[in-house]
Amino acid sequence: MLLCGVDEAGRGPLCGPVTAAAVILDPARPIAGLNDSKKLSAAKRDKLAVEIREKALAWCIAEASVEEIDRLNILHATMLAMQRAVAGLAIQPDKVMVDGNRCPPISIPCEAVVKGDALVQEISAASILAKTARDALLLELDQRYPQYGLAGHKGYPTAAHLAALRTHGACEIYRKSFGPVRDIIANPPLWTEENC
Repeated sequence: MLLCGVDEAGRGPLCGPVTAAAVILDPARPIAGLNDSKKLSAAKRDKLAVEIREKALAWCIAEASVEEIDRLNILHATMLAMQRAVAGLAIQPDKVMVDGNRCPPISIPCEAVVKGDALVQEISAASILAKTARDALLLELDQRYPQYGLAGHKGYPTAAHLAALRTHGACEIYRKSFGPVRDIIANPPLWTEENC
């Protein structure tokens, strides 16, 4: 039976898309060290991501944009990214297992597994691909918008990030439906042209 694991990265940050990955592992080519991506160092995640891409029978990374997050809400945008990741697989799995407590709307039998990223190897692999892909994107955004310090906090609402947001305002990469961003848009500082 072909089992596909699905997980997401980036539900909590204030900016950037939410990323999802779907992975079908090859039982003939096991990968050692798979775990919840949050329990692995960045270096270990990057190394495993390369191995997953090489050895998996199929994998796909997809996202839902900031505009989709603002239009649909973060939960529905996450489900959309997951749906896109499963649809993008080169092989159709027999069953999908998703980290968390809900399944995206797909036609394949699907099971939600709480803490699945630590329990199911396929979900662990998906969590690693989703996290490394999103982190790479945030590093790119950091090059374009260095004033926010995205390389350090990856978009999460840290004190430093909120201070930068108050100073520079929210540009197009920000999720305007998220409370801290909405508050700053509603009470803007006196911005200058070069801020964003």
